[in-house]
Amino acid sequence: MGIKKKLGMGIASAVLGISLIGGGTFAYFNDIETTNNTFAAGTLDLNLKGVDDKENVDLNLENLKPGDWKVHQVRLYNDGSLSFKDVTLNTEYKVKDVQGDNNGEDFADHIVVSIMDLVSKEIYAENVPLSELDEIVLSENQEPGDRTRFRMDFKFHDNGKDQNKFQGDTLNLDMTFEASQQDGELR
Repeated sequence: MGIKKKLGMGIASAVLGISLIGGGTFAYFNDIETTNNTFAAGTLDLNLKGVDDKENVDLNLENLKPGDWKVHQVRLYNDGSLSFKDVTLNTEYKVKDVQGDNNGEDFADHIVVSIMDLVSKEIYAENVPLSELDEIVLSENQEPGDRTRFRMDFKFHDNGKDQNKFQGDTLNLDMTFEASQQDGELR
């Protein structure tokens, strides 16, 4: 073996020995803490019921004539874990002109709606034509577990004029009750 190889082997052996000695005697203190966290989103759950809390809300009206009306009670329940900022009523409807004789007149202009809170007696709509009933705020700051009760009156308004053009017509109404969350906040 040449001098260079012997010298290289000696240096390698020395480095290995020093690293084993130094590595075996090296120590430091250590402490670890762990947190267990859960991020759970709350729920918005609007439940809509009729007067007896068991029935579905059924507002079907048949065989109407001018002057007829229906009174219905609607209950809004917050069955979620978050409070509602507000509950808004939106409507969409479609009229079927059976005779084709409405001449551009809207049957929904002749159905008027009144909405009143049964507890506070606040009136949210009074004799508003169904064609204009949209974006009505029915409830604000409703907490989980709370309910709000409304009286809703639907009336085929008798305007004292000939309304024969609406005989046999149908109006399909979709009412959407939309609950919105409160604004976000620092937690």
